[in-house]
Amino acid sequence: MVSAAAIYARISSDPAGTRLGVGRQIADCEALAERLGWPVAEVYVDNDVSAYSGGDRPEYRRMLEDLKHGTRDAVLVWQLDRLHRQPRELEEFFDLVAAVGIAENLATVTGEYDLSTGEGRLMARIVGAVARKESDDKSLRLRRKHAELAAAGKVSGGGSRPFGYADDKVTVVAAEAKVIREMASRVLAGDSLRSVCVDLNGRGVRTSLGNDWTTSGLKRRLMSPQVSGRTERDGEFFEAQWPGIITAEESDRLRHKLGSRTRSGQRPPRRYLLTGGLLLCGRCGAAMVARPRGDKTRRYVCAKGPGLPGCGRMSATADPLEKLIVEIVVHRLGTAELEAALNDARRHSQQAAELEDQVAADQEMLNELADDYANRLIGRPEWLTARETIQRRIDHTRSRLSRLSPTTAIDEYAGHADLLAAAWPDLGLPRRQGIVRVIIDHVVAQSAVPGRGFDRERFEPAFRL
Repeated sequence: MVSAAAIYARISSDPAGTRLGVGRQIADCEALAERLGWPVAEVYVDNDVSAYSGGDRPEYRRMLEDLKHGTRDAVLVWQLDRLHRQPRELEEFFDLVAAVGIAENLATVTGEYDLSTGEGRLMARIVGAVARKESDDKSLRLRRKHAELAAAGKVSGGGSRPFGYADDKVTVVAAEAKVIREMASRVLAGDSLRSVCVDLNGRGVRTSLGNDWTTSGLKRRLMSPQVSGRTERDGEFFEAQWPGIITAEESDRLRHKLGSRTRSGQRPPRRYLLTGGLLLCGRCGAAMVARPRGDKTRRYVCAKGPGLPGCGRMSATADPLEKLIVEIVVHRLGTAELEAALNDARRHSQQAAELEDQVAADQEMLNELADDYANRLIGRPEWLTARETIQRRIDHTRSRLSRLSPTTAIDEYAGHADLLAAAWPDLGLPRRQGIVRVIIDHVVAQSAVPGRGFDRERFEPAFRL
């Protein structure tokens, strides 16, 4: 005797959010429940969610939990493939309804299945297999269609218009294109995604949907090959039938820069200019780290302790040291030596792009290697050996790349030191550090002489440019 039936409705695609498809399923299931005399306790709806893709279906999972705990004792669905398109999910469902003793309480608008019998389960598996085959065929057709469109450089897919282009996704919107070029330039120069978003939102610049910018949305927009007038399929780029807003080289650098970032959890904002290996201890060569005093005075120290390589015998007060480094950087910008070094560095831009491609290719090889190990195509010893070789090659290439650091961060200030001096107070820390890193490779801190106070002579910069 059924006392609390569940209706489950799902439709794979409802981009407009009208819910008309699931609405029809629910109405038909309610009519079926009335004919069967099954009281409906709750309706579970996963709208615009595919069962084939394997994505999360929260309402389906919630219904399974309710069946498991006995608060629902029957399931009504418009058609069996609304429940499952993956054979493993169907078997999971079989096990659950058998375990709770309601295998016979499944009803569909298009037919009935008694899952307590072998014939019923066989029919359900056949229907599920046919549905899976249809989904596979549809997916293959879509992949081939999108591959052909990408190779031809044509627009594919629906959805809202992309920022920077009109509704036809081809015509450039001049005002938005100017914003994209600004965003790209700032990120390449060292600004963080967050600082760019805060600035855009503060100025009232909104996305194509009229929303505030988020770091994830900004990252997707800047990494899209579309803004460079290209399409991409399986790692291969094709010239598109619409104009680019930024150059292909700029796009590749953005994709490399943003794609290499990994999440490392929440950290407090950085407040020190010379962290990350810019300041080295003159006694032991270790990178000095930020370590404020008890009175909150900012300072750098050579840290000693478990897992720390330093000697513990060097420190420097941060404020006067950072002021000195800024003076050095501003002065360097106006020298003939920097102009000559800058011209030489720009000649290496093509070599840098090639090295970035090498890193990306090796990183993809690491990913494929991990997949092979996960799928048991290779053993752990083979995986470890190959991974070590590839990682060593990546480290070597990145080392070479670091010596060909892009000069974007200082391009607008080269030969105009007064502009940097005026702009410095308003620059974010990532941008400031990016400028310093272009010009200075590192600074060595030597031992202080007692009684001298802040001694400029104890800090020795090693210039990159």
